[in-house]
Amino acid sequence: MDIKEQLQIIFREVFKDATLEINPEMTAHHVAHWDSISHLVMISRVEEVFGIKLKLKELMKLKNVGDLLNLLVEKTIA
Repeated sequence: MDIKEQLQIIFREVFKDATLEINPEMTAHHVAHWDSISHLVMISRVEEVFGIKLKLKELMKLKNVGDLLNLLVEKTIA
């Protein structure tokens, strides 16, 4: 399973939408129920699944799902 597929599963679980399809341009404005609490849950789940810790500085730079995917590629390959 690749990074995007794993992230897809996380988004579907966190936002409770089995049909949710992520794409690089997606932001919180595109997803129902994506609020500050669900955002924290999603980040926590990403860290757990990928076995990484995301720094606040890294999180502040994220503007969309594509940025998160790129960060995950960097962190998991390094």
